[in-house]
Amino acid sequence: MSHLLDEQYLVWLYSQVASVKTRTRSRTYWNILRQLYCKEFAWFVPNDDNRAEDGRYLRYEFVEELGLDMEEDWFHLPCSMLEMMIGLSRRLSFEAEGEPRWWFWHLMGNLGLHELNDSVEYSEEEVDEVLDRVIWRTYHPDGRGGLFPLKHAEQDQTRVELWYQLSAYLLERS
Repeated sequence: MSHLLDEQYLVWLYSQVASVKTRTRSRTYWNILRQLYCKEFAWFVPNDDNRAEDGRYLRYEFVEELGLDMEEDWFHLPCSMLEMMIGLSRRLSFEAEGEPRWWFWHLMGNLGLHELNDSVEYSEEEVDEVLDRVIWRTYHPDGRGGLFPLKHAEQDQTRVELWYQLSAYLLERS
């Protein structure tokens, strides 16, 4: 994919969770979302490939919306953390009340990344550590440090597929 098209896709992804019209650096999140976009979502827990597919599905929506003709290979590139989290936010919105945008920022809050707007100086290495913790499941067994922290985890969340973590999280919140 060309650099220009890659940027266009990032802007489209950004628009799914934030306003592209906002110019105030304390209310924009280009830096952190670009970092999530550049980080590959790897999965090793069975069925988490479905979360990667949800993320990659966004590419079809992007292409359809803009009327583009893309090489088939582009659709099979690895899923980014940003794509996975937007896809997951859409699933959360379907399963519970709230807009996908709200759920995305809720997940960012669970990871401690929601305040990293463009006016905040932060370490990309620290953010990478947070993302690696989610990808490689090195968070606490109750989900603390991951996307879905639980107060009363019945099983080790590091071994539970994301869909069931999501479900347990929503049950605890209801």
